[in-house]
Parts: sequence; C-alpha cells; structure tokens
Amino acid sequence: MNKGNLYIMISILLVLMVMMGLWQFSDGNREPTPVALTPDNMDVVFAGKTIYIEHCAVCHGKELQGQPDWRRRNADGRLPAPPHDATGHTWHHTDQLLFDLTKKGLQTITGSDYATDMPIYEDVLTDAEIIAVLSYIKSTWPDDIRKRHDSMNKAPVNK
Repeated sequence: MNKGNLYIMISILLVLMVMMGLWQFSDGNREPTPVALTPDNMDVVFAGKTIYIEHCAVCHGKELQGQPDWRRRNADGRLPAPPHDATGHTWHHTDQLLFDLTKKGLQTITGSDYATDMPIYEDVLTDAEIIAVLSYIKSTWPDDIRKRHDSMNKAPVNK
C-alpha cells in the first residue's frame, strides 16, 4: 500500500471514529437521536464519497445519475436505481427517512411485498457510514434544493 492510500485510509478511519464517538445511540429508555446529515463537513463528505463509490455507485452511478428509465419498472417488476442528484427524488425525503430506507430497507417502510434491488445496509455499514454517504449525496445538491431539504427536516413530525 502506498503512502497516499494509507493516508486516505487513516483519514477515513479517524473521521469515522470521531463520528461514532459523537453519535448517541438510544438506550431503550428514550427516543433515538434524530439523524442529521452534515453536508458542509468536508471530512464527513469525503468519507461518504469513498463509501458511496464502493457500495452505491454500481447502481446509482458514479455521478449520482441513477439508472436509465428509473421511473419505469423493469420486466421483473422492480424499479431501476433512481438518481441521487438534483434530478431525482432523494431530496424529497427527510434525513431520518433516507437513513431508515438505507439502513433497514424499502420493505420496512413500504411493506414486505415491495420488490426492490436496493440492499439493506444494516449489517454492512455503520450508522456513521450511512450518515456520511447521505451527507455526501446532499453536499452535491444545489443550494436551493438543500435549503428546501433543510426546511423539510425542521418541519414537525406527526406521530
């Protein structure tokens, strides 16, 4: 391993260790800490981009462009991977919902009979890694979309 790759790996590990150290997990007696993306934290965004390229780009594209005809079901009844750039609908969902969809899967949110190729990342990525990926994605959106997304996250949630 060359020095450049070693430096990148150490940087990613340090960022993830700091993020995990700051993360507050629910102890069962209180509500879990709401997820908040950090698209302005360049250390988190850099780590998220690296993880995205490794785990997500094969379907969602290296430029977050998604697969062609992503709104039209394939012959197997599944939707292709949507874009995560400004042309997609990712920014229409709150930080928490994006986190839950990524960690627990679409079936958890939409019902167990929902056919999708989207993997469940609960046993693949840590919570901090999922947040880093989502922060990277959000960091690529234009300012007006980021502001609209921030407003959605501040809106009260009906329980």
